[in-house]
Amino acid sequence: MAFGINREELNRWKAAVAHGEIAFLTHYWLDPRFPGVTTVTKVGCSDLARLTVWCENNGLPPRYIHKRNPFPHFDLIGPKQAEILKNEGLWEQIERFRLL
Repeated sequence: MAFGINREELNRWKAAVAHGEIAFLTHYWLDPRFPGVTTVTKVGCSDLARLTVWCENNGLPPRYIHKRNPFPHFDLIGPKQAEILKNEGLWEQIERFRLL
């Protein structure tokens, strides 16, 4: 279940993904498979080749890309989530969700 974002943020992410951009959307998230994890960042891009290269360049296994049309994405959680958001300069998401 996702929460902590509004419709406008979600729509901006969807539009960027649909246009083949690498887009980031962080939200609160609870999943019993990941105890203690309270946020996820969805890194989306409709261009699967581009998303695959992005994953490889960031040391992430592309086999975990969720190939869900029209919004394919990779779920970032844990320490790698904060590291990548920091590298991407997405400080608003880091601060808002207290990731550092």
